[in-house]
Amino acid sequence: MQQENLSRGLKNRHVQLIAIGGAIGTGLFLGAGKSIHLAGPSILFAYLITGTICFLIMRSLGEILLSNLNYHSFVDFVQDYFGDLAAFITGWTYWFSWVTIAMADLTAVGIYIQYWFPSVPQWIPGLIALVLLLLMNLATVKLFGELEFWFALIKVIAILLLIVVGIFMILKGFSTDAGPSSFTNLWSHGGMFPNGMTGFFLSFQMVMFAFAGIELVGLTAGETEDPEKVIPRAINNIPIRIIIFYIGALLVIMSIYPWTSVKPTESPFVQVFAAVGIVAAAGIVNFVVLTSAASACNSAIFSTSRMVYSLAKNQQAPQKFKRLTTHKVPSNALFFSTGAVLVVVALNYVMPEGVFTLITSVSTFCFIFIWGITVLAHLKYRKTRPDLAKASKFKMPLFPFANYLILAFFGFILVVLALGEDTRVALFVTPVWFILLFIIYKIRVIRIKGTEQA
Repeated sequence: MQQENLSRGLKNRHVQLIAIGGAIGTGLFLGAGKSIHLAGPSILFAYLITGTICFLIMRSLGEILLSNLNYHSFVDFVQDYFGDLAAFITGWTYWFSWVTIAMADLTAVGIYIQYWFPSVPQWIPGLIALVLLLLMNLATVKLFGELEFWFALIKVIAILLLIVVGIFMILKGFSTDAGPSSFTNLWSHGGMFPNGMTGFFLSFQMVMFAFAGIELVGLTAGETEDPEKVIPRAINNIPIRIIIFYIGALLVIMSIYPWTSVKPTESPFVQVFAAVGIVAAAGIVNFVVLTSAASACNSAIFSTSRMVYSLAKNQQAPQKFKRLTTHKVPSNALFFSTGAVLVVVALNYVMPEGVFTLITSVSTFCFIFIWGITVLAHLKYRKTRPDLAKASKFKMPLFPFANYLILAFFGFILVVLALGEDTRVALFVTPVWFILLFIIYKIRVIRIKGTEQA
């Protein structure tokens, strides 16, 4: 039925900016404080390495999606290459991954609002933002695209201005409360690896989380007017975005303000302008990172609702979740996903101090699974469908070496999670999710068999 198809209402400019929005979020604006605290200036190398891995992941995802334009999500191609159980676990884990991202973003909203209103409890701004974003997502997909376009545009302009202004301040030797701005700040406070390899390795958890959501450009394939042109362009632009938005911004930040003065619990972007005495600029930057968190949460609510919709269409979620409004929006799926995100309001009320690291660690673990199964699906696609691989105009480079390199990197990240005291809990909590999914799947199979026999 036509009623059950999502609207292809996203244009090229929407997808390009959604791709940028997915790559620039709370992990960078807020999480960078913790990463810098752990690794010092070597954080630049951590972002370069992780960014390269993420680009290769996106190339593998892009090749699979464009091999069959009927693929609208991870569930579709995992179903084809690994079967029903894998598709069920992957679909619901991707949903859970984005729920945790939304939780982290809403936590960040509360922290950013406290910059202006310190007495406001952290959970209240998050609750208000969640309600507003739900109402926006209930409108047309085109409105989602417009909102994300402008949210992302604010981020892009702000970071570019920050880099330009920052370079000017560095060249002029602008004074801060920690000394003059200079590129020498990158190595004059203990060298590039001030905390040794241990600090460098531990920073990878938050760096990895900073890239979570970069694959959203692939998920929008089902709602893109010209996926064969739009998707490759968005993916191939990822390297330049990484260099400019991640490495460029952090290089400028740590040159203006020594890494030793950055507080791990605050946004280094706001701290820098507060430190140089430009209070108005610090307020503006805080507004930008606030809109960034709202943007990332907006993407999370969008993607989780589409994932539940896709699961319902594949008989892997209650059928009520595939119902669409007259605007082709899966409203029941939206309400369900938003209700799950609402849990973070309670977490921010109970444990406001540790909730951000806990959530980002769990999210990192889940994204390792999602990206890992994507890379494995790509390996199987190349092996079992050589006809499609030969016809592909968007092949993954360095196959199959790149696939195994990505999987080895994921193993390294799991070791990093085990090493950090505040991230280790994710290794104990997250497996419970997979066990629960396996049990639910088995119960579902038994019920389906019982219905068929009856």
